[in-house]
Order: sequence, then C-alpha cells, then structure tokens
Amino acid sequence: MIYEYYKPTRLLEATELFRSKQVEGGKPLYFGGGTEIITLFRLQEISLDTAIDIKAIDAVRIHDMVEGYFAIGAAVTLTEIQTKNQFPLLTEVAKEVADRTARNKITLGGNICGNIFYREAVLPLLLSDSLIVTARGKDINMNQLTSKFNEKMLLDDGEIFVQAFIEEKYLHAPYIARKKRQQWDTGYPLITAAALKIDNHIRLAFSGLCAFPFRSKQMEAVLNETGLSEEEKLNRAIAAVPGEILDDVEGSKEYRLFVLRNLLEEILVSLERV
Repeated sequence: MIYEYYKPTRLLEATELFRSKQVEGGKPLYFGGGTEIITLFRLQEISLDTAIDIKAIDAVRIHDMVEGYFAIGAAVTLTEIQTKNQFPLLTEVAKEVADRTARNKITLGGNICGNIFYREAVLPLLLSDSLIVTARGKDINMNQLTSKFNEKMLLDDGEIFVQAFIEEKYLHAPYIARKKRQQWDTGYPLITAAALKIDNHIRLAFSGLCAFPFRSKQMEAVLNETGLSEEEKLNRAIAAVPGEILDDVEGSKEYRLFVLRNLLEEILVSLERV
C-alpha cells in the first residue's frame, strides 16, 4: 500500500526526500507517468510506501535546444515527443509505443528505465551517442548513455534519470525506423528496428529481437563493409546478433529471423546510398 505521496518541485528536494525515506526504513519510488508502476503495484510485483512524483520538476520537463544539443527530460511524455518532433527518429520510434491513450502518460524515462524489456525509446539515444544526466542525493552527473545502459538502465539505488542530450547533427541525419508486429496495430512488437546514417556509416539498434534492447557495432561493421555482396552482409549481420533470439508467444525464433532479414534489407536499401 502507498502511505505517502509527494510532488516536489526541485530535483534536490526529490533526491533528498528519497534518501530520507530510505533512512527511515521506507520503500520510496520515483515515478513520472506511473503506468508501469501502477500495473506492477496492483499485481503485487513491486512494493512501495512512498510515491515521489517528479512531473513538477523543471529539470525533467525540459524539451528544447540547448547550445547545440537537443535536451529532453525524463518526464516528457511520448505524445509530447511526437507533437514537438525535434528528433524525428525518436518521434518515429515513440509514436509506435502502445496506443495514443497510453502514450499520453508514458514518459521517456519510464519507457527507458522500465521493467518491460522492449524499452524502444532508448534505441535512438543509443544511436546518437547521447549524454544523460542522473542525480543521487546532492550529486548530479553527466555520462555517456552507454556507460549507464547495458541491456537495461544501470541506476544506483536512489539514482534518478533526469535528462538526455543529443548533439544537433544527429537530429538531421538520414534514418529509418520500423516496428513489426505479428498481429494488430497496437499489439506488442515482434521487432523494433532503428537505423541512422552518420559520417557515411549506418548504425543499427533493435528491440524485441533479444530479451533486451541493443545497438550492435558488430552488426554495423558487417553492414558497412565494402566488397561484400548484400547476401553476405545479411548473413554475417544476423550471425553477429549479440544474444539469444527470442522465441515466445509474439513470434518464434525462426519467424523473428525472417523478419530481421527483411528489416536489414530495407535498411540497406533506404540508407546505403543516401
């Protein structure tokens, strides 16, 4: 049961509140949209006694250009991302998550830091060498996303994802984003693919293919290698997938591999000669 609810207006107020509640022996939790937390709480898969709502904090609501970078806060909703459309690749990925009603509440941070393994919104951030700001207590740090994300967000206890910064050049780079489902327009994805071409190099990231979202530099190296036929590129890229291919109710391993090959072909056609 949730016994206490707080809605701080400053980042330090939120992080210090989290720390003080922990010292008291409580189970505090940050939330933005709250969609996943509420669901898991009702299913008794998580426990908390203090809810710290971060939506009133300016730092997590930023959604603008700042000195050559696109800055986006963790509490910006997927609908807001689509409406403002400052990073088209992120927009394309975000607008395919769940349905419109859910996207009105699901936040960037909630999607990336969530327990549901798809976490599609992280793909454009991985492809764009984004920087992220996190806070814990009085400490605020900026790091490369790759140092804090490995299959999932690696946050210390009490640490909160605040903002992401994407260099402006990535906002205008050629890209492609595709979400393949086995059934229905808003069902769980079979595979989400995002690709971006920067400095004449195609970058790749996937969700739903393995039990975690990833960017694969090994797959990229193969796809960008000159002197290989398209068939060789596809075969070697598929062999370089960095994990076990999922085999579940959404689709068999064999079907996912079939879809992956088609996606890689589409990416090559779209971006190889751009």
